[in-house]
Amino acid sequence: MTRSAAFFDLDKTVIAKSSTLAFGRPFFQGGLINRRAVLKGAYAQFVFSLAGADAQQMERMRAQITEMCTGWDVATVHEIVRETLHDIVEPMVYAEAADLIEEHRAAGREIVIVSSSGAEMVEPIGEMLGVDRVVATRMVTVDGRYTGEIDFYAYGANKAVAIREVAARSGYDLADCYAYSDSITDLPMLEAVGHPTAVNPDRALRRAAIEHGWPVLEFTWPVTMGSRFPVPSAPVVTGAAMSVGAAVVGLAWYARRRALRLVATTPPAPVPSRWRRRGA
Repeated sequence: MTRSAAFFDLDKTVIAKSSTLAFGRPFFQGGLINRRAVLKGAYAQFVFSLAGADAQQMERMRAQITEMCTGWDVATVHEIVRETLHDIVEPMVYAEAADLIEEHRAAGREIVIVSSSGAEMVEPIGEMLGVDRVVATRMVTVDGRYTGEIDFYAYGANKAVAIREVAARSGYDLADCYAYSDSITDLPMLEAVGHPTAVNPDRALRRAAIEHGWPVLEFTWPVTMGSRFPVPSAPVVTGAAMSVGAAVVGLAWYARRRALRLVATTPPAPVPSRWRRRGA
């Protein structure tokens, strides 16, 4: 019997914000991010945290962040993530995404998270979600420190390459597989499967979904991960890779907090609403 899988982007698809956004404060307090670096990239990171980034913006940020994180101590990053993971991740998961994961699992499909964020964050979150596999960004380390070189960047077309490799190894028929994402940069991943769906899509992906006749879903109800998935008492942080996305969103978090303090505003609390499905 041919196996199949459901491939999920993580940020703004399964969870309600960037998987590494809230790690900005621990990274800053841990000495990995300094104020000068935050201010230098404040505008770009602020835009990224609010509206995402296109391919050109992502490339500029990737180059800036990989240079900045060169020399970071791997053990320090792992320790920060391990000590703060549970407090930061709760509540983040969309109830609608949890329903989808349960439906796919009940149908016998494996669940695969495919995220451009780093393996340090994505793998333990995947463990908390109970997924079968994780594809995430990995960077090269030498003597316990990040070199600034990328071993694998799980972004854009690379996501499609990765899921084809996973499918070949696992015996998935991609024509029977599903994929979910919010970003136009994940168009190659969505086009690689037989059942693509846009979730909370940006404008470009919404247009593409309409042109292709793909379903468009709006997820709006974040709930605690523990209320939907059995949460391990001590998730193991695995992998020796540092995320480009981790540093990007860490800076974005601090920049956004600084901007909000300056204008003395408070963002409104999210109001739970029903799951709305918009036909293409």
